[in-house]
Amino acid sequence: MSEGGVSREEELRRLVAELQLLEGVAESLQSRINMANAAITELRLAKSTLEGLEKGGPGSQLLVPIGGGSYIMAKLQSLEKVIVGIGAGVSVERSLEDAKKGLDERVEAIRKARDSLQKRLDEVLERIRASRDRARELSSKLRGEAGGA
Repeated sequence: MSEGGVSREEELRRLVAELQLLEGVAESLQSRINMANAAITELRLAKSTLEGLEKGGPGSQLLVPIGGGSYIMAKLQSLEKVIVGIGAGVSVERSLEDAKKGLDERVEAIRKARDSLQKRLDEVLERIRASRDRARELSSKLRGEAGGA
């Protein structure tokens, strides 16, 4: 028996259950980090596209995706207003500068959230490491006890 009357077998079982839970949490956090990275990439691409259109100006020829890997040729009429998604399927009309500024703000907000998720993931991974080390230690002791019995 170890401290508090909890046997090594019980502690090992509890550690294994905790490890399974922590591994699930780690996978979920990693998935959310990956989604944040994808969103940041998409927003940066949108800003880059707006900057490219700004350099080309009205009258520029564009390839516009229409789905299924198909495109149509179009001519840019105006850059005065840009329609920007703001979330939940809602889009608003903004000036080009406001649109670029809004994209930068969204990138920064997602980056902060991603960094927070990464910090939490690092903490979970450290707990996993510590729990695995303790489980190995208990397992070794239990094997020693079984061999000596």
